[in-house]
Amino acid sequence: MTRLLSHLTQEVIVFLLAATLFLAAAIFLPGFMFKDGAFQAGNLIAMVRAVSVLGILAVGMGIVIIGRGIDLSAVAVMAMSVAWYLQMLNSGVPGWQALGWALAGVVAVGLINGFMVAYADVPAIFVTLASSYFVYGFVRSQLIVSDATPAPAGSWILELPNLGLVTSTHIPIDVYAFGAAVFVGFLFLRFTKWGRYIYLMGDNFMAARNMGVPVRPMTVLYYVISALMAFVAGILTTSSIQSMNVRVVNSNMLYDVILVCVIGGIGLSGGKGYMRNVVVGALLIGIMGNAMTIMDFTNVEQNLIKSIILLTAIIIDGLLNPRDEQTAQQGDI
Repeated sequence: MTRLLSHLTQEVIVFLLAATLFLAAAIFLPGFMFKDGAFQAGNLIAMVRAVSVLGILAVGMGIVIIGRGIDLSAVAVMAMSVAWYLQMLNSGVPGWQALGWALAGVVAVGLINGFMVAYADVPAIFVTLASSYFVYGFVRSQLIVSDATPAPAGSWILELPNLGLVTSTHIPIDVYAFGAAVFVGFLFLRFTKWGRYIYLMGDNFMAARNMGVPVRPMTVLYYVISALMAFVAGILTTSSIQSMNVRVVNSNMLYDVILVCVIGGIGLSGGKGYMRNVVVGALLIGIMGNAMTIMDFTNVEQNLIKSIILLTAIIIDGLLNPRDEQTAQQGDI
């Protein structure tokens, strides 16, 4: 029994909780998995699609948090970059040129975030919060004409759900993209020197710098990665609903992304966490959110429950991974 309890990490506990919640919802909630005794795949497909987009955002956020950062601009970058891209396509800008401009804007936001944190020593929470407001305000007022920007007919984005691997298995492309993002993130953190640098920076920033780790360029790098992951999540969101509504910036999606990372087991103090933590966190939040929707919980009630869970996860994270003076100097949450 003692040996069994020693293996009950936060990651294992969250996975067991997600599995228990899924089983309970499948048995007791009509419409979650069964309706009138018949298996219904529609709700499960919608759930995994939502979880996948959230998870892709959490992959980028997780890498940033492991390096002792935070990116509050992720959802704004996701919504505004894709909305601008769609606006350019609707205006007749050639596809590759529009994609190039959109990616350049995404990388520019990541570079600015990383530069301000690494070279100007501005706390990450303030830099990314300010860039979130700036990106939203600038794009909405100068580059797009409405809150909802549709994907043009015949766009490659609209063809994503119709790929052969989706129609043959009935699994959305979003799930494959999430799996690919997690796998690439795993390879990056585990088998590259840059991934090891991020862990070293998160574990002990000053020691990493004294060892010769290029901490400033690495900080810029992981903010660029987070921005690129946000763009991918935005493309997949558009492929599902055929448009991008920038009002999502004012939703609680950003806090769901942070919740996925923290509740999955990625320590806010930095240097701790893996891509599998993102997976288990996304599973729990996705199942819980879907179950609450079926039970007709209002958005206010759902946000209240999620806020309690996030606060609890942060307290537990603080007990398991005590903050130190260097973490405070980084300006994280």
